[in-house]
Amino acid sequence: MPYQKLSRKSGPRRALLRGLVTSFLRNGRMETTAARASALRPLAEKMITLGKRGDLHSRRQALAFLLDEDVVTALFEKIGPKMEGREGGYTRIIRKGPRRGDGAPMVILELVSE
Repeated sequence: MPYQKLSRKSGPRRALLRGLVTSFLRNGRMETTAARASALRPLAEKMITLGKRGDLHSRRQALAFLLDEDVVTALFEKIGPKMEGREGGYTRIIRKGPRRGDGAPMVILELVSE
């Protein structure tokens, strides 16, 4: 299966993922379920790759996907240049254990900084 549906139709799923990626790039770290993190990770890595490229076309692509202009500015001015030496693998997933209410596996998704 190439992507996860997250129990949503395509419109709400896209809105959820756009919001998650925007929030993740704003904070650099987020605690979420394992399913959401594994769906979010490729999109966040693609946005960071756009930030590394740094041209006008990349900025417009990021603006079309992310929900906050300030996050796009931070992506191109701070996050992208910081990841310049890496060829991918900008994020890491740390398993945390089950959530207390429903037992969903929780993880911490964070940016890799060396």
